[in-house]
Amino acid sequence: MKLKVIIHEAEEGGYWAEVPAILGCATQGDTFEELLSNLNEAVAACLSIDLAKIEISERDTVLVV
Repeated sequence: MKLKVIIHEAEEGGYWAEVPAILGCATQGDTFEELLSNLNEAVAACLSIDLAKIEISERDTVLVV
């Protein structure tokens, strides 16, 4: 999956980024490398779900793509 990310230089130094395709998904980093690492974690967290909170019947199948 490819996502477009908008990277901003923070006024106080460092960077922050937002992922417009995922509402509320944003992160920051003091360096560009830290930002990229944090961005990967943020996207994974924003896309993760807790299956315990979803009603799944025995006729349903959960598929990870």
